[in-house]
Amino acid sequence: MTHVKAHPTSVLDIHTPTASFSIAHSLQEDNLQLLFDKLGAKGGLRVGPGMVKYGWLDGPVFNLDDDSDYAILLWKASSASVDGSLHVPTLHLHDPDKPLPPPGAYHNPAFYAFKHLDLGAESTIAGKKSKKGSRKAKSVKSHYSGSSDGVAQHKRDFLNFHAENGVRTIHGKIGPVDNVRMLLKKGYRHVYVSRAFAKRHGFIPRDAMPGMYGFNGLVHIGRWPITVGRTTTQHDVYLSEETHFDVVLGRAFMERRAVITDLVDLTKVVCGDTGETVDCEVVVIRDGTGDIVTVT
Repeated sequence: MTHVKAHPTSVLDIHTPTASFSIAHSLQEDNLQLLFDKLGAKGGLRVGPGMVKYGWLDGPVFNLDDDSDYAILLWKASSASVDGSLHVPTLHLHDPDKPLPPPGAYHNPAFYAFKHLDLGAESTIAGKKSKKGSRKAKSVKSHYSGSSDGVAQHKRDFLNFHAENGVRTIHGKIGPVDNVRMLLKKGYRHVYVSRAFAKRHGFIPRDAMPGMYGFNGLVHIGRWPITVGRTTTQHDVYLSEETHFDVVLGRAFMERRAVITDLVDLTKVVCGDTGETVDCEVVVIRDGTGDIVTVT
């Protein structure tokens, strides 16, 4: 007699900027589109890419936009399982085309964007004024001043300054090539190697011409092992025309290794899957005239 292992349905908690609810969903048997449909039916909106994120182990928040993201989530849930039961993530749902609640309105403290804001206990009670009257309302308003999405303008300027003037780089090994400086950037989707690096180390033929590994969009050049710290993981690698860095580690790598970064200390990088701290250098790129080059 053959015993088929059942994949139990999990209860997923979902937080929006103004409310929280739960749905039943099997991470292994269901798919991303079915999850979107359930969230849409429950939340009363059309759910698609860019609207859903998931929190992982009380740490970073990751996008859940496509089947690749869903596969990574399932891999994480299986890897963190205890006694065969999947680790269940917390989801966050918000339509980026719609504004966050205005100052003075109810802000769901469980929603990821509000977790680190000092809203005060009384300001999270929907429609109720604080006991101190206008003083509390004024302080909340000043906290949000100069911003339409709940982040103080001075904090936004601070983060933008660091994001534009420096990028995180780490050293690791890709394939047989060791001690490679790699750009760590979640703005990229996959893992990329530059054309010059790929030719130099045999990832593509040295005589590759346009049309064969040519300048015609993303070119997949296989799965390669990438070692950062003491851990090696396999990743799909694509050819890139990026000229500033030999290797770019995008969201696929950062989510696979559960990379945690610090908004204040840009040199603090931790691989959440192992808890290992990785040596990181912040590099400022300048062109021939001394102007800063922004790596997007």
